[in-house]
This record gives sequence, structure tokens and C-alpha cells, in this order.
Amino acid sequence: MALPQRDRTRPIADSHVFDLRLSWKGYRINKLCNSLSEAANRDAYRADEEAYMTRFGLSDEQKALIRARDFTGLLDAGANIYFLLKLGVVTGNGLYVMGARMRGESYEDFLTTRNDKGAV
Repeated sequence: MALPQRDRTRPIADSHVFDLRLSWKGYRINKLCNSLSEAANRDAYRADEEAYMTRFGLSDEQKALIRARDFTGLLDAGANIYFLLKLGVVTGNGLYVMGARMRGESYEDFLTTRNDKGAV
């Protein structure tokens, strides 16, 4: 008999565990983000972000999170970090920019915490 990966009665502080509940909650966000794998979709997103979000049936709250580039809020809303990275790149918010925003730090301060000082 397989044991569960973690005890769900003991949440992990300041962590987002992407589970089935969050997967369903963020389905439309993740579908939009994953669509950005295709160049034509990236172009369409950049041309009219509002129309692109509407195309995926996002709620007003989900749209507001994307407009604000609120990556922590998007994780809370069910975004999968791997799909969210696609949105980050298209909006000029690469991994380290996203990390800095999630930690409430400037990009420059965040870079000082990285082991590879040349990484961006």
C-alpha cells in the first residue's frame, strides 16, 4: 500500500501545493498559459491581452490577477507554476523577475540571493 506524499492535515507554511482542487480551480488560467507555447498565440496575446483572456473565459478576478502580474495570486487561483512561466516570459517577467515579485523584493535584491551571479 502506497503512503500519501504528505499529511494534508499539516499544511506547509508559505507553500502552494498544486493538487486536484487547485488544478480544477485554475483550469482556464492554465489553459491560457499553455496556449502561449505557440508563437501565433503569443502574438495574439501581445496584440490584445483583454480579448485573449476573454477567449479563455476567465473571470474578472482571474483577469485582474493577470493584468497585475500577481504571480502569487495566480498560484492561489490555481495556476500551475510551469504554465505560469509561459505567461511570465510573454509579459517580460522571466523566472527571476517572478521570484522577486513573489518575495516582495526588487529584481536586483533577488539576484543577490542567487548562487550564480550571472544568471538572469
